[in-house]
Amino acid sequence: MRIPARFAPILFSALLSAIMVAIVSAFVIAVSKGIHPQFMNDWVRSCVTTWPVAFPTVAVVAPLVRQLVGRMTA
Repeated sequence: MRIPARFAPILFSALLSAIMVAIVSAFVIAVSKGIHPQFMNDWVRSCVTTWPVAFPTVAVVAPLVRQLVGRMTA
């Protein structure tokens, strides 16, 4: 199944934000609490609570960053 190209910006934002939230939350929990028996539960809870903030942030900020990069590069 292929998703229509008009949804590419939303799909990009969803995937990028999910990947970043997963990586950063795992890192922060590991550094702050260490790898402990409840690590996976803490990690999933962190992802579920932070992704709703990260997704719209990426959706709004990514086009602005693309414009900025376009101005800064030849």
